[in-house]
Amino acid sequence: MNKDSGMDRDEKVLWILNEGTKYFRDHAADVSAFGEDETEAARRFHSTVPGYGPTPLWSLPHLAEMLGVRGIYIKDESYRFGLNAFKALGASYAIAKYLSSRLGKEISELSYETLIGDAVRDALGEVTFASATDGNHGRAVAWTARILRQNAVIYMPKGSSRRRYDAIAAEGAHVTILDVNYDESVRIAAAEAEKNGWVVVQDTSRTGCEDIPMWIMQGYGTMPCEAMEQLHASGAPEPTHVFVQAGVGSYAGAVQGFFRARFGGSCPRVVVAEASKAACFYRSASAGDGNPHIVTGDLDTIMAGLACGEPNPAAFGILRDHASAFVSCPDYVSARGMRMLGNPLTGDPFIRSGESGAVTAGLLAFIMGGHAPGFREALKLGRDSTILMFSTEGDTDPVRYRSAVWDGEFPSFGAYGGEGRGRTRSARPYNSLFHDHVIRNAGAGRCN
Repeated sequence: MNKDSGMDRDEKVLWILNEGTKYFRDHAADVSAFGEDETEAARRFHSTVPGYGPTPLWSLPHLAEMLGVRGIYIKDESYRFGLNAFKALGASYAIAKYLSSRLGKEISELSYETLIGDAVRDALGEVTFASATDGNHGRAVAWTARILRQNAVIYMPKGSSRRRYDAIAAEGAHVTILDVNYDESVRIAAAEAEKNGWVVVQDTSRTGCEDIPMWIMQGYGTMPCEAMEQLHASGAPEPTHVFVQAGVGSYAGAVQGFFRARFGGSCPRVVVAEASKAACFYRSASAGDGNPHIVTGDLDTIMAGLACGEPNPAAFGILRDHASAFVSCPDYVSARGMRMLGNPLTGDPFIRSGESGAVTAGLLAFIMGGHAPGFREALKLGRDSTILMFSTEGDTDPVRYRSAVWDGEFPSFGAYGGEGRGRTRSARPYNSLFHDHVIRNAGAGRCN
């Protein structure tokens, strides 16, 4: 046990190859909601919002050479709308879609300028949007409500960063930190919204409340859409692998849906990384029964944006049926990614990536560093591979960022010294808590 960080450096990276898609192939989750028309509708709306512009897509050729792959490209969402995270793409589009539906219009008929006009306020009055958040999503909802001249009420789980609380409050929202975990905060926000006539803007669906979560996911589609345009403009090859991180899975599901809709059976392999303390997709894949399996407890991880123990049902089906692998990552994997991107090899760009944003970079280093040879071979990661990743946030908690990058909290030296554990997903019932799995690696298909 590392006394400075309170982290068990013996905790393993655990993975599971998603061979089980064959059990659901005849009824695979539909990804038409992430087709070209839907993605372009979100992109068009975002382009009308002040401050919109494609975020940078960085190439890291020297890191790629060191890790033994053809190319590494990272989409840097710390530049998104001045909010230091990608979440405004989902919140703004979902709220705009909600307002347009209340007005009886299509989103294509409305722009930001229309939505802030007096005619909209006269027709709808003031609307209050409610949400639960670990930070970035709540700030995005509060920001969107403010710029659209509406109201926001935000609930945060225990242990939330004061800096993130202050950032949300600065957008004019009423903010409360609760003494429960994230998933319980979601339920409290929904109950309060029902009691007070507020509109819940949450990227996980409930019975009878499926539209807004799907609109949030469609809003996230702007991100991979920009990335593909940037890759093509630079002459870079199309990605063979996409690494995404998952909390409730909405962003990961949106990215998987985008690539599956665009490329069909030839889409890149999608690898889903989660915080080990909240790895609900890894646990669900391990069960092999096609159903979501939740993680309970405090969900204590530095990856605050991924500290979600219950999958979004819409995202769950997409990732269950189409993703190539799920990985449970201890905190040191994220910290390693933060340090790698914040202290780049000479000639590579500096990327300020926060705890939830950097875990995929840390995971790629783990896989290509010789710690998971069977996993690397199954994913066909090598000299011909082009990897696309999304740094979903910057230093949204500067104190935690400096603690990891400057002071070495959650050290990865030594922790990367051993091999992780993994197996192929099967239909066998789940009967262990991650660590009892047999180490057995097998090939994974491309978006099986």
